[in-house]
Amino acid sequence: MTDDTPLAELRPLLVAALLPNVPFDGWTVQARDAAADAKGIDRDIAAMALPDSAAMIDAYIAFADAGMVAAMGDCAGLKVRDRIRLALRSRLEAATPDREAVRRALAILAQPQNAGLAARSLWRTADTMWRAAGDTATDFNHYSKRAILGAVYSASLLYWLDDDSDDQAATWAFIDRRIDGIMAFEKTKASAQKALAWLPNPARFLGRLRYPAV
Repeated sequence: MTDDTPLAELRPLLVAALLPNVPFDGWTVQARDAAADAKGIDRDIAAMALPDSAAMIDAYIAFADAGMVAAMGDCAGLKVRDRIRLALRSRLEAATPDREAVRRALAILAQPQNAGLAARSLWRTADTMWRAAGDTATDFNHYSKRAILGAVYSASLLYWLDDDSDDQAATWAFIDRRIDGIMAFEKTKASAQKALAWLPNPARFLGRLRYPAV
């Protein structure tokens, strides 16, 4: 490791070394400095890469998202619902050794001054899940899918934090129920869109009133 190493490359290294310290020191300067020492990184450079707790948590979420994608591998042969299930399980299984760190991170993200970071990071995770699942939607579905999956992930994350069942079986069952709900919603939406397809487009109709054809 040299002083010329880009900060973007240092962040995941620091996060990996920092996580074991968080249950004891929290997302703090002390935890970051200990991680820097362990990796042989100058503390001042580590401070530039991760200046505060919000930056540390943001870097951790990006680190966890990347790990999730790697764990999913090539899932092109799976059905969409199974790809999303795999994304959710991979994300939570990887975080299992760091559950207390995640709990502390959520407590910080819940603070009013971090509302923007919480929303952005949740959207980024949901977007990463859908992209890893092969989603290429660019219309309104792009946003609705991510909003719905973000809600499912948030609920699953909170459930997982307090799950003491064997091998987290209760969490996986919870995720299955949520995915069933998403699939039922998508099926109903598709049926409604098909049923309403014959109706005239209101915008087009109003446009004709304003600009009648000659």
